[in-house]
Amino acid sequence: MKTGHYDAIVIGAGQAGVPLSVSLGQAGRRTALVERAFVGGTCINYGCTPTKTMVASGRVAYLAGRARGYGLRVGSVEVDMRAVRQRKREVVESFRESTRRRVESAPNVDLMFAQAAFSGERTIRLDGGREGASAELSADLVFINSGCSPARPAFLEGLPVLDSTSVMELEEVPGHLIVLGGGYVGLEFAQLFRRLGSQVTVVQRGPQLLAQEDPDVAEAVAAILSQDGVEVLLQASALGAAQGKEGSITLDVRTPEGARALAGTHLLAAAGRTPNTADLSLESAGVEIDKRGYIKVDNRLQTSAPGVYALGDIKGGPAFTHISYDDFRIIRTNLLEGGSATTDGRLVPYTVFIDPQLGRVGMSETQARAEGRQVRVAKQPMTSVARAVEVDESRGLMKAVVDAESSEILGCAILGIEGGELMALLEVAMLGGLRYPVLRDAIFAHPTLAESLNNLFGSFVG
Repeated sequence: MKTGHYDAIVIGAGQAGVPLSVSLGQAGRRTALVERAFVGGTCINYGCTPTKTMVASGRVAYLAGRARGYGLRVGSVEVDMRAVRQRKREVVESFRESTRRRVESAPNVDLMFAQAAFSGERTIRLDGGREGASAELSADLVFINSGCSPARPAFLEGLPVLDSTSVMELEEVPGHLIVLGGGYVGLEFAQLFRRLGSQVTVVQRGPQLLAQEDPDVAEAVAAILSQDGVEVLLQASALGAAQGKEGSITLDVRTPEGARALAGTHLLAAAGRTPNTADLSLESAGVEIDKRGYIKVDNRLQTSAPGVYALGDIKGGPAFTHISYDDFRIIRTNLLEGGSATTDGRLVPYTVFIDPQLGRVGMSETQARAEGRQVRVAKQPMTSVARAVEVDESRGLMKAVVDAESSEILGCAILGIEGGELMALLEVAMLGGLRYPVLRDAIFAHPTLAESLNNLFGSFVG
């Protein structure tokens, strides 16, 4: 393990840390990239890559089960969970190794595997390296990109509970999977394992799934999951849990209809994530955190400590890979290109990879009205989209919010086949400042999903 002074130290080889270290090295800055586990961060190792790989297996099982509806006759579908897991592992390993090779081939970059913690201002102590060595490094600049980990409610301590990482390592399909949490992570796994053959119950404390979405969108999501056979319990508070025979688990919940004891073979805790700040000794460097443990930053990602920056999930805010990558671009623009980029006003797109997908960008109707804006809402069901009907994937809805005076597109929610791709089309229009009549009157190829925008912006409901 190399020691001494560097131009920059990057803590965490995630979706901001890797391109940042490579860019710094290419700019001639001697850089140390410190990672305690695997190159690639949450996205490649525990998040986007493995989950979407497994979701693809679930979709194939779902389509095979619907073959008769397309006029086809196939045999019964059998799920080999170990093969599903192995495919996931191979894709992850491929992405991880290609990322590692990129770092190792970059000039002026030293990749180190160890636990990093501050020992002073812009000074880092490394412990537990792969060769058991320790070291202390200093730098002119330090960048923290160490991410978050799954949170576990205190009442589940000591119980055999799955999280978003361990649930992907199961060797068999759960008999009855109880999912605690109705957010993005919980719903993707709920539908996945239902499609693989599990009985699934989702327990959501709030009055709707996906708390940040408009109620009508959340209701449509719940309807789709229920149609797929997922039991959804809303306004359900978890009171306690206990381990039963042969590793089974019972979750006691309070619902509007009364108390229930849910008996499952497995319990997935999917009710939030915790920033990986506890082991960083941030107080030694004067880096302030908020009451939830996230690092405080300004709009240029500078922390309270001079020369120390935080990128990605660990600073709070939208926890998406593409936001982490944009954080990297802000740093690169400002420190290497002499620019003045900030996080102010950036659009935050995202896709929930249930099936059909939910793509979202910009303001929801609820947010726009809360700001006092005068808005019009365009809305249509996917049953009105020719392409969706032709491929028999017509569940969901399209919704867009526009400014009533300027005709500016403020945001959209697309719950439907390839909802993320349709959302991206609207995002491009928003980035280009196009008003909704341009899309209403545009000529799109027929029959494509894109042409649905003609009818969407001719279907105002308010």
